[in-house]
Amino acid sequence: MQVMSSGTVAQRLSRLALLYEKGQASEVMDRTLDKLLTYEAEQSQAQLDELTTELSEIEHKYGMTSDEFYRRFQAGQTDDRMDFVEWASLAQMAANLRQRLRLLMGEGVQ
Repeated sequence: MQVMSSGTVAQRLSRLALLYEKGQASEVMDRTLDKLLTYEAEQSQAQLDELTTELSEIEHKYGMTSDEFYRRFQAGQTDDRMDFVEWASLAQMAANLRQRLRLLMGEGVQ
């Protein structure tokens, strides 16, 4: 029997969620989902670690934290030099990765 993989990713995930809600998920599904979430969390953490190293170097260079810099950047209190644009991008990427990690780890999810 071939499983239908039609529909969007969201539709397929909804079908899986429905199986879980009805208590019809298998042990294989549980293990597979756990492995997938763990893998994605590990990849995100590795990316965040790399970004954190880059951000630390920039913070040291300019003598302020990325959080403080980003607040100033968003408020228009910095100039548009390339270092600052790159720093803002890296800070936003790190924030996105931290949020992704929280979701993957089930934090803040109801």
